[in-house]
Amino acid sequence: MRSHLLNDLTTEGYRRSVTEGVERVATQLAAAERPFTGATVDALATRLDRVDLDRPLGEITAALDELEEVYLRDAVYFHHPRYLAHLNCPVVIPALVGEAVLTAVNSSLDTWDQSAGGTLIERRIVDWTTERIGFGPGADGVFTSGGSQSNLQALLLAREEALPGGADPASLARLRIFASEASHFSVRKSAKLLGLSPDAVVTIPVDSDHRLQTVALAHELERCTRDGLVPMAVVATAGTTDFGSIDPLPEIAELCARHGTWLHVDAAYGCGLLVSTRRRDLLAGIERADSVTVDFHKSFFQPVSSSAVLVRDGATLRHATYHADYLNPRRARREGIPNQVDKSLQTTRRFDALKLWLTLRTMGADGIGALFDEVCDLAEQGWRLLADDPRFEVVVEPRLSTLVFRYLPPVVTDPAEIDRANLAARSALFASGDAVVAGTKVLGRHYLKFTLLNPETTVDDIAAVLDLIAAHAEQYLGESLDRAS
Repeated sequence: MRSHLLNDLTTEGYRRSVTEGVERVATQLAAAERPFTGATVDALATRLDRVDLDRPLGEITAALDELEEVYLRDAVYFHHPRYLAHLNCPVVIPALVGEAVLTAVNSSLDTWDQSAGGTLIERRIVDWTTERIGFGPGADGVFTSGGSQSNLQALLLAREEALPGGADPASLARLRIFASEASHFSVRKSAKLLGLSPDAVVTIPVDSDHRLQTVALAHELERCTRDGLVPMAVVATAGTTDFGSIDPLPEIAELCARHGTWLHVDAAYGCGLLVSTRRRDLLAGIERADSVTVDFHKSFFQPVSSSAVLVRDGATLRHATYHADYLNPRRARREGIPNQVDKSLQTTRRFDALKLWLTLRTMGADGIGALFDEVCDLAEQGWRLLADDPRFEVVVEPRLSTLVFRYLPPVVTDPAEIDRANLAARSALFASGDAVVAGTKVLGRHYLKFTLLNPETTVDDIAAVLDLIAAHAEQYLGESLDRAS
């Protein structure tokens, strides 16, 4: 069994095994004609149920043969140009090289004596990102598992800054967080995890472009103060999940400054604008935030996971610091030993910064930004296509790379039946495997969604998928009429 351990005696086996695994993936990618095979839950579950985990296969070739059967063949492939669903991007090769390196070396980024150079690389990437945001020299941050954790940590810091005397139950009950109705669900989840009251999150309405209404925010902040409550934080979104909308950051920053309120910008999606050569101005005002969430695994074309929370004042990260004598004793800080666990909610943590490091050192920031600009350009072309197509209703002109729309039948006018037709079209499309699209609700009605993050997707791909959606919706409606007659 020791032959399976990676060490100086097994490097040849390591090369062969990893190469074989890479070959299987490369072969699958090259052969994939659709983003999904249409495999059902029952079919995949049956295959997996047949696997006896207590009877090992003994060698990697057999295990990879089995993996093709239970996973690789029927995986949903984000690299395919007709995967148009969620905020999943195709990944760049330098980042995949970084993934292979970091998993083999297996550094843990909690303490210096487990990571050494890895610690310094992560710190350089954090500094580079804070400079792109426009923060000053006192800024800092740390990598996280994703946007939800980044938002949680940011709001933890905001809570502690709002309660310098301590988080007793009575004080916690007075805290309020303000976020638009289009903000990420993790805001409410974070409030619950932080022990805030059920009504702690105040929802602010959005305008016709699905951006937070600053007049409504100003009113709610004033009411909060008037009622003796504490405006703990405002969460502005730079790239909402459904619409890619960007809240008016300069105006929100002004309101936060006026009320002494922590400003957190959730730029998990919109962080790609930090490297855009043509759209960076859409993030104007982000430099005034107290904290920012970025998800490199969305718009920087990095593998999951690669996220970070950045703060304008690095001293606020002390609220996440705990010391353990066996890990990061207080003397380590006095001795100038850089332990990243001092800033993180996690202890053991992957060296995810390496992926972005190798990407930047290979492609450069402009190279990443050019890819993100391409998908934003594609969304604009897709919006024009939808706006000119009488079969569809498109909700809003995109700011980033998301399109929300629905099929409108020429005869049927019952809103519930239109909802069912769009839901049926999405399900049928997924079952066919020809394309994958997402769905959401707008004003209580069901809509479909394209999230365009693949520069290889073309307008022709969008047009073809729209034709498929229309055909599936029409088939459903025809069958529905047959059933009713």
